[in-house]
Amino acid sequence: QVQVVESGGGLVQPGGSLNLSCAASGSIFRVNGVGWYRRAPGSQREQVALITGSGRTHYTPAMEGRVTISRDSEKNIVYLQMNGLKPEDTAVYYCNLLVPGSEYWGPGTQVTVSS
Repeated sequence: QVQVVESGGGLVQPGGSLNLSCAASGSIFRVNGVGWYRRAPGSQREQVALITGSGRTHYTPAMEGRVTISRDSEKNIVYLQMNGLKPEDTAVYYCNLLVPGSEYWGPGTQVTVSS
């Protein structure tokens, strides 16, 4: 059974930084990609960043230049470094693991940007 767990969220002041982690465990033989998504109160879930199995990265325009997605393949961890955070970045951030024929979501980690 595959499990995905996010961590690293919290309360940060505007302009601050956070480094989120997405740890995957279980029988994972191939990863097609890992995406970070977020859902703000009253809004739909949106993609923030994606790293493919080959290591290519994609970012949503709203956060490009402020976020970096990276991975440690040996540890099955994907990171999302976020800088210059704004109050509108407040949301629950989710990790999505894509494997052949399936996908797995974590429970999410809350990010609150407020002074």
